[in-house]
Amino acid sequence: MSEPFANVDREVMARLELALEAARAAGGVTLQYFQGDQLGTINKADGSPVTEADKGAERVLRAAIEEAFPDDAIIGEEFGEKAGDSGYRWILDPIDGTVSFVHGVPLYGTLVGVFKGDTPVVGVVHIPAMSETVFAAKGGGAWWIPGPAQDARPAGLSDTKDLAEAMLVTTSLEYFDPGSGEAVYAKLRKACKRMRGWSDCYAHVLLATGRCDAVVEPTIKPWDIAPMACILGELGGHLVDWKGEARIDGGNAILTNAHLRDAVLGVFGSSGRA
Repeated sequence: MSEPFANVDREVMARLELALEAARAAGGVTLQYFQGDQLGTINKADGSPVTEADKGAERVLRAAIEEAFPDDAIIGEEFGEKAGDSGYRWILDPIDGTVSFVHGVPLYGTLVGVFKGDTPVVGVVHIPAMSETVFAAKGGGAWWIPGPAQDARPAGLSDTKDLAEAMLVTTSLEYFDPGSGEAVYAKLRKACKRMRGWSDCYAHVLLATGRCDAVVEPTIKPWDIAPMACILGELGGHLVDWKGEARIDGGNAILTNAHLRDAVLGVFGSSGRA
Protein backbone atom coordinates (compact mmCIF):
# COMPACT_ATOMS: atom_id res chain seq x y z
CA MET A 1 0.00 0.00 0.00
CA SER A 2 2.29 2.73 -1.22
CA GLU A 3 1.48 4.60 -4.43
CA PRO A 4 -2.30 5.04 -3.94
CA PHE A 5 -1.60 6.35 -0.44
CA ALA A 6 1.16 8.77 -1.36
CA ASN A 7 -0.97 11.73 -0.32
CA VAL A 8 -2.07 10.26 3.00
CA ASP A 9 -0.63 11.87 6.12
CA ARG A 10 2.06 9.65 7.63
CA GLU A 11 0.34 9.48 11.03
CA VAL A 12 -2.97 8.57 9.38
CA MET A 13 -1.29 5.89 7.28
CA ALA A 14 0.26 4.32 10.37
CA ARG A 15 -3.18 4.11 11.94
CA LEU A 16 -4.73 2.60 8.81
CA GLU A 17 -2.10 -0.13 8.77
CA LEU A 18 -2.71 -0.91 12.43
CA ALA A 19 -6.49 -0.78 11.99
CA LEU A 20 -6.33 -3.38 9.22
CA GLU A 21 -3.98 -5.63 11.18
CA ALA A 22 -5.95 -5.35 14.41
CA ALA A 23 -9.33 -5.87 12.70
CA ARG A 24 -8.05 -9.09 11.14
CA ALA A 25 -6.64 -10.28 14.48
CA ALA A 26 -9.90 -9.48 16.28
CA GLY A 27 -11.83 -11.17 13.50
CA GLY A 28 -9.70 -14.25 14.08
CA VAL A 29 -10.84 -14.27 17.69
CA THR A 30 -14.48 -14.26 16.59
CA LEU A 31 -13.90 -17.18 14.25
CA GLN A 32 -12.75 -19.31 17.18
CA TYR A 33 -16.32 -19.05 18.51
CA PHE A 34 -18.36 -18.71 15.29
CA GLN A 35 -20.93 -21.48 14.75
CA GLY A 36 -19.79 -23.09 17.99
CA ASP A 37 -21.84 -23.99 21.04
CA GLN A 38 -19.78 -22.12 23.66
CA LEU A 39 -20.62 -18.49 22.86
CA GLY A 40 -21.26 -17.40 26.46
CA THR A 41 -24.14 -15.20 25.33
CA ILE A 42 -25.83 -12.83 27.77
CA ASN A 43 -28.18 -9.90 27.26
CA LYS A 44 -27.03 -6.36 28.03
CA ALA A 45 -29.23 -3.80 29.76
CA ASP A 46 -30.72 -2.69 26.43
CA GLY A 47 -31.66 -6.26 25.56
CA SER A 48 -28.98 -6.72 22.89
CA PRO A 49 -26.78 -9.82 23.09
CA VAL A 50 -23.07 -9.88 23.91
CA THR A 51 -20.79 -12.90 23.74
CA GLU A 52 -17.34 -13.88 24.94
CA ALA A 53 -16.24 -13.35 21.35
CA ASP A 54 -17.33 -9.69 21.47
CA LYS A 55 -15.29 -9.12 24.59
CA GLY A 56 -12.24 -11.05 23.44
CA ALA A 57 -12.16 -9.31 20.06
CA GLU A 58 -12.38 -5.86 21.63
CA ARG A 59 -9.57 -6.71 24.04
CA VAL A 60 -7.38 -7.57 21.03
CA LEU A 61 -8.25 -4.29 19.31
CA ARG A 62 -7.60 -2.21 22.41
CA ALA A 63 -4.32 -3.91 23.23
CA ALA A 64 -2.97 -3.29 19.73
CA ILE A 65 -4.00 0.38 19.77
CA GLU A 66 -2.73 1.05 23.28
CA GLU A 67 0.65 -0.48 22.47
CA ALA A 68 1.14 1.42 19.20
CA PHE A 69 -0.61 4.70 20.05
CA PRO A 70 -0.87 5.00 23.83
CA ASP A 71 -1.98 8.64 23.69
CA ASP A 72 -4.94 8.02 21.38
CA ALA A 73 -8.47 7.98 22.77
CA ILE A 74 -10.56 4.82 22.38
CA ILE A 75 -14.32 4.28 22.47
CA GLY A 76 -15.50 0.67 22.27
CA GLU A 77 -18.92 -0.89 22.43
CA GLU A 78 -18.04 -3.37 25.16
CA PHE A 79 -15.48 -1.60 27.37
CA GLY A 80 -16.33 2.07 27.09
CA GLU A 81 -14.03 5.05 26.75
CA LYS A 82 -10.31 5.60 27.31
CA ALA A 83 -9.15 9.21 27.28
CA GLY A 84 -6.26 10.40 25.15
CA ASP A 85 -4.54 13.67 24.30
CA SER A 86 -3.08 12.99 20.83
CA GLY A 87 -6.12 14.34 18.98
CA TYR A 88 -6.87 10.89 17.51
CA ARG A 89 -9.91 8.87 18.58
CA TRP A 90 -10.61 5.22 17.75
CA ILE A 91 -14.21 3.96 17.66
CA LEU A 92 -14.54 0.17 17.84
CA ASP A 93 -17.22 -2.46 17.35
CA PRO A 94 -15.69 -5.91 17.80
CA ILE A 95 -18.76 -7.68 16.41
CA ASP A 96 -21.28 -5.59 14.54
CA GLY A 97 -24.19 -7.93 14.03
CA THR A 98 -23.99 -10.03 17.17
CA VAL A 99 -27.47 -11.41 16.45
CA SER A 100 -26.19 -12.68 13.09
CA PHE A 101 -23.08 -14.04 14.80
CA VAL A 102 -25.07 -15.92 17.44
CA HIS A 103 -27.28 -17.48 14.76
CA GLY A 104 -24.33 -18.61 12.64
CA VAL A 105 -24.85 -16.07 9.85
CA PRO A 106 -21.50 -14.99 8.31
CA LEU A 107 -22.49 -11.36 7.64
CA TYR A 108 -21.22 -9.91 10.94
CA GLY A 109 -18.17 -7.64 10.99
CA THR A 110 -15.38 -6.06 13.01
CA LEU A 111 -15.44 -2.26 12.67
CA VAL A 112 -12.69 0.28 13.26
CA GLY A 113 -13.07 4.01 12.72
CA VAL A 114 -10.43 6.64 13.46
CA PHE A 115 -11.08 10.36 13.80
CA LYS A 116 -8.67 13.25 14.14
CA GLY A 117 -10.71 15.75 16.06
CA ASP A 118 -14.07 15.58 14.31
CA THR A 119 -12.61 14.55 10.95
CA PRO A 120 -12.89 10.89 9.92
CA VAL A 121 -9.46 9.73 8.72
CA VAL A 122 -9.60 5.90 8.72
CA GLY A 123 -12.36 3.36 8.25
CA VAL A 124 -12.17 -0.45 8.22
CA VAL A 125 -15.08 -2.90 7.89
CA HIS A 126 -13.81 -6.48 8.06
CA ILE A 127 -16.12 -9.48 7.56
CA PRO A 128 -14.16 -12.32 9.21
CA ALA A 129 -16.21 -15.31 8.08
CA MET A 130 -15.98 -14.21 4.44
CA SER A 131 -12.47 -12.69 4.48
CA GLU A 132 -13.96 -9.56 2.92
CA THR A 133 -12.80 -6.06 3.84
CA VAL A 134 -13.60 -2.49 2.86
CA PHE A 135 -11.20 0.21 4.07
CA ALA A 136 -10.22 3.82 3.50
CA ALA A 137 -7.86 6.55 4.62
CA LYS A 138 -8.43 10.26 4.15
CA GLY A 139 -6.83 11.25 0.87
CA GLY A 140 -6.11 7.65 -0.13
CA GLY A 141 -9.45 6.51 -1.52
CA ALA A 142 -11.53 3.52 -0.48
CA TRP A 143 -10.62 -0.08 -1.23
CA TRP A 144 -12.22 -3.51 -1.31
CA ILE A 145 -10.72 -6.94 -0.67
CA PRO A 146 -13.47 -9.28 -1.97
CA GLY A 147 -12.29 -12.50 -0.37
CA PRO A 148 -9.48 -14.85 0.64
CA ALA A 149 -6.11 -14.39 -1.10
CA GLN A 150 -7.43 -11.52 -3.23
CA ASP A 151 -5.72 -8.18 -3.68
CA ALA A 152 -7.31 -4.87 -2.79
CA ARG A 153 -9.15 -3.16 -5.62
CA PRO A 154 -10.83 0.27 -5.70
CA ALA A 155 -14.21 0.33 -3.99
CA GLY A 156 -16.98 2.19 -5.77
CA LEU A 157 -20.56 3.32 -5.29
CA SER A 158 -23.39 2.62 -7.67
CA ASP A 159 -24.50 5.32 -10.11
CA THR A 160 -28.22 4.87 -9.51
CA LYS A 161 -29.89 8.30 -9.62
CA ASP A 162 -33.58 7.41 -9.30
CA LEU A 163 -34.86 6.03 -5.99
CA ALA A 164 -37.54 4.17 -7.90
CA GLU A 165 -34.74 2.10 -9.46
CA ALA A 166 -32.76 1.64 -6.24
CA MET A 167 -31.93 -1.32 -4.04
CA LEU A 168 -32.30 -0.13 -0.44
CA VAL A 169 -31.08 -2.21 2.49
CA THR A 170 -31.91 -2.10 6.20
CA THR A 171 -30.93 -4.44 9.01
CA SER A 172 -34.39 -5.50 10.15
CA LEU A 173 -38.01 -4.37 10.21
CA GLU A 174 -38.09 -5.01 13.96
CA TYR A 175 -35.91 -1.92 14.56
CA PHE A 176 -38.54 0.40 13.11
CA ASP A 177 -40.69 1.35 16.08
CA PRO A 178 -44.44 0.71 15.93
CA GLY A 179 -46.39 3.59 14.45
CA SER A 180 -44.21 6.27 12.87
CA GLY A 181 -41.25 3.95 12.29
CA GLU A 182 -43.33 1.35 10.53
CA ALA A 183 -44.94 4.10 8.47
CA VAL A 184 -41.48 5.23 7.34
CA TYR A 185 -40.62 1.64 6.42
CA ALA A 186 -43.78 1.36 4.34
CA LYS A 187 -42.97 4.60 2.50
CA LEU A 188 -39.42 3.48 1.78
CA ARG A 189 -40.64 0.12 0.51
CA LYS A 190 -42.97 1.86 -1.96
CA ALA A 191 -40.41 4.47 -3.00
CA CYS A 192 -37.59 2.13 -4.07
CA LYS A 193 -37.46 -0.76 -6.51
CA ARG A 194 -36.29 -3.33 -4.01
CA MET A 195 -35.75 -3.45 -0.24
CA ARG A 196 -33.84 -6.15 1.60
CA GLY A 197 -32.53 -6.87 5.11
CA TRP A 198 -28.92 -7.93 4.60
CA SER A 199 -27.57 -7.58 8.09
CA ASP A 200 -25.92 -4.70 9.88
CA CYS A 201 -22.49 -3.70 8.57
CA TYR A 202 -22.66 -6.02 5.57
CA ALA A 203 -25.21 -3.61 4.13
CA HIS A 204 -22.51 -0.95 4.31
CA VAL A 205 -20.05 -3.20 2.49
CA LEU A 206 -22.66 -3.71 -0.23
CA LEU A 207 -23.13 0.05 -0.51
CA ALA A 208 -19.39 0.79 -0.69
CA THR A 209 -18.96 -1.77 -3.47
CA GLY A 210 -21.91 -0.72 -5.61
CA ARG A 211 -24.11 -3.72 -4.86
CA CYS A 212 -26.84 -1.68 -3.22
CA ASP A 213 -27.70 2.01 -3.52
CA ALA A 214 -28.75 3.15 -0.04
CA VAL A 215 -28.98 1.95 3.55
CA VAL A 216 -31.46 3.16 6.16
CA GLU A 217 -31.02 2.33 9.85
CA PRO A 218 -33.62 3.42 12.44
CA THR A 219 -31.50 2.48 15.47
CA ILE A 220 -27.75 2.98 15.42
CA LYS A 221 -24.83 3.73 17.73
CA PRO A 222 -21.67 5.62 16.70
CA TRP A 223 -19.56 2.44 16.61
CA ASP A 224 -22.03 0.83 14.19
CA ILE A 225 -21.22 3.33 11.43
CA ALA A 226 -17.96 5.05 12.43
CA PRO A 227 -15.84 3.50 9.62
CA MET A 228 -18.34 4.56 6.98
CA ALA A 229 -17.75 8.25 7.67
CA CYS A 230 -14.30 7.97 6.09
CA ILE A 231 -15.19 5.30 3.52
CA LEU A 232 -18.16 7.21 2.10
CA GLY A 233 -16.24 10.48 2.33
CA GLU A 234 -13.57 9.01 0.05
CA LEU A 235 -16.17 7.64 -2.35
CA GLY A 236 -18.33 10.77 -2.60
CA GLY A 237 -21.30 9.20 -0.84
CA HIS A 238 -23.35 10.48 2.07
CA LEU A 239 -23.85 9.55 5.72
CA VAL A 240 -26.50 11.58 7.54
CA ASP A 241 -29.07 11.07 10.27
CA TRP A 242 -32.80 11.14 9.59
CA LYS A 243 -32.75 14.94 9.94
CA GLY A 244 -30.16 15.21 7.18
CA GLU A 245 -27.28 16.14 9.49
CA ALA A 246 -23.83 14.68 8.76
CA ARG A 247 -23.15 12.91 12.06
CA ILE A 248 -22.67 9.41 13.47
CA ASP A 249 -24.30 10.03 16.85
CA GLY A 250 -27.82 10.92 15.78
CA GLY A 251 -29.32 7.58 16.81
CA ASN A 252 -30.30 6.66 13.25
CA ALA A 253 -28.66 6.85 9.84
CA ILE A 254 -29.08 7.16 6.10
CA LEU A 255 -26.15 6.09 3.93
CA THR A 256 -26.35 6.56 0.15
CA ASN A 257 -24.41 6.80 -3.06
CA ALA A 258 -23.66 10.28 -4.44
CA HIS A 259 -27.16 10.81 -5.84
CA LEU A 260 -29.86 9.48 -3.52
CA ARG A 261 -29.48 11.31 -0.20
CA ASP A 262 -32.13 13.95 -0.88
CA ALA A 263 -34.52 11.44 -2.41
CA VAL A 264 -34.32 9.19 0.65
CA LEU A 265 -34.70 12.14 3.01
CA GLY A 266 -37.69 13.25 0.96
CA VAL A 267 -39.48 10.01 1.82
CA PHE A 268 -39.33 10.97 5.49
CA GLY A 269 -41.02 14.34 4.93
CA SER A 270 -41.38 16.44 8.06
CA SER A 271 -41.04 13.40 10.34
CA GLY A 272 -37.56 12.75 8.95
CA ARG A 273 -36.41 16.35 9.22
CA ALA A 274 -37.97 17.40 12.52
